[in-house]
Amino acid sequence: MTKFLLAVHVIAAILAVGPVAVAASMFPPAARRALATATATARSTATAPSTATAPSTATATAPSTATAPAQTGTVGPGGFTDPSGFGGSGGIDGFGGSDATGTLRLLHRICRVYAVVGVVVPVFGFATASRMGVLGSTWLIVSIALTALAALVLAALVLPAQSALVEGDGTAGVTARLAMYTGLFNLLWAAVTVLMIVRPGSTTGA
Repeated sequence: MTKFLLAVHVIAAILAVGPVAVAASMFPPAARRALATATATARSTATAPSTATAPSTATATAPSTATAPAQTGTVGPGGFTDPSGFGGSGGIDGFGGSDATGTLRLLHRICRVYAVVGVVVPVFGFATASRMGVLGSTWLIVSIALTALAALVLAALVLPAQSALVEGDGTAGVTARLAMYTGLFNLLWAAVTVLMIVRPGSTTGA
């Protein structure tokens, strides 16, 4: 039974915490690229020359024999034609394009969903430790404290910052802080992993 609980505990840690660590680490670079694209788009729009022309002095014009090709797709705000047919203005939620925003939303969803699934890890961890009789061991107590701190960093710092960036309310400063929070989260989990493997002071061989 102990081996079964330990196996579930380890597998849950790999399948639940692993995706969160990877997706959270990928989020800040993706957010920086999205913000850079949005900034470049805004600058190019602001510096675009005016297309207004002087009124024609001609009193009559000959009917044109050529017709412009029909526009396919839909026209979004600002006259932007979306060839995909879904409409849009070339940017979503303040970012430079739907691809960038879609990537951020996907990474954020992975972090949220697997964070909930990750509750299985400490549950089976406690069950395993109880079966092994090591609940009072120093290394386990420290591991529990670091795990709780990592969960707090994820819930209170990482996920809210990701949400702000996904909704288009973030800035370069928010992205930089998010990278720091994510690094702290990963460092805490790395420390927990080392403690679980080394188990300093442990007298059990299981």
